[in-house]
Amino acid sequence: MLQADSPIPPGDGDLAFQAKSLEAVSRTFALTIPQLPAALGQVIGNAYLLCRIADTIEDDSGLSARQKREFSNRFIALLNGHGDAAAFAAELHPLLTSATLPAEHELVHRTERVLRITRSFTPTQQAHLERCVRIMSQGMVEFQNRSDHSGLPDLAAFDRYCYRVAGVVGEMLTEVFCEYSPEIARHHNQLGALAISFGAALQMTNILKDVWEDQQRGACWLPRDLFSAHGCDLHQLNRERSNPAFQAGMQKMISLAHGHLRNSMSYLLLIPAHESGIRRFCLWALGMAVLTLRKINNNLHFTSGQRVKISRDAVRWTIALSNRFSENDAMLRALFWLSTRGLPAATMPTPESMSACRGEPAV
Repeated sequence: MLQADSPIPPGDGDLAFQAKSLEAVSRTFALTIPQLPAALGQVIGNAYLLCRIADTIEDDSGLSARQKREFSNRFIALLNGHGDAAAFAAELHPLLTSATLPAEHELVHRTERVLRITRSFTPTQQAHLERCVRIMSQGMVEFQNRSDHSGLPDLAAFDRYCYRVAGVVGEMLTEVFCEYSPEIARHHNQLGALAISFGAALQMTNILKDVWEDQQRGACWLPRDLFSAHGCDLHQLNRERSNPAFQAGMQKMISLAHGHLRNSMSYLLLIPAHESGIRRFCLWALGMAVLTLRKINNNLHFTSGQRVKISRDAVRWTIALSNRFSENDAMLRALFWLSTRGLPAATMPTPESMSACRGEPAV
């Protein structure tokens, strides 16, 4: 990992670039990350940009599979203090296509600035970020070659994919939160058992929302075995034709996401009530995921993610209620129960499935 004898404060220009980049590449995280205490906000904001650089490498259609592997490996090496960030950016940036967002072009071009901020963190914080980006990058390389119109082979592969690209973020957040607060660290084991669900719930919601956009670009992240059990062949999907078997499969997927959301709520309630900024950071994301799942469940015939995107008014209500009741556990439980009514009953993830998605042997 990047090392320094003592952390070097990043320059104001670098921090301003980080804030501007967050606004440009993620409207959601540009809202939620500033809710965190300032010391945490810098680390989590930087972690998000590191993950976004890794994601840009994997998503750009102009890069060959070999180039994606090479640039991903070089990026991980940079996080471990090996290589030249300016040279990395100078080689990668011109290869990105116009399909990649201008903000992502700029982010890759300024990789050196992002890493200067990373270098200012404590060695343990850097280690948590490096682990997260490494597992995510390796997972994206692995699964880019496995997804096509037919979907992932089974639910176990789907769980591994969600862990690699999102569950590991929940683990990283947990370690950073625990380092920040000894009071939070007292719940380390309980939080660790729920951490994967926090990332997986958000990822699963996005997969369900974006299923038709993914299909349009030749990808499908849904598990074939689950949909086959309902009589649906994912390879034959057509958004223009109503498909009751596909809708039944989607309801089962919503049930699985609901289970992860329940775990996520338990995770949030382990955060001390007085850490209202951390709670708001978690609540806003969870609230928007719950509302998105509700829209999907009520519109199973939807044909684009835009049809199930929550409104700005819904976002404002989520923020207002989260802010009002962030320190009131009883009210948060009640709001969660009310907001998830009508969803298919939650299918809770098992400890065995959590271990398996990490690649650990079942106990």
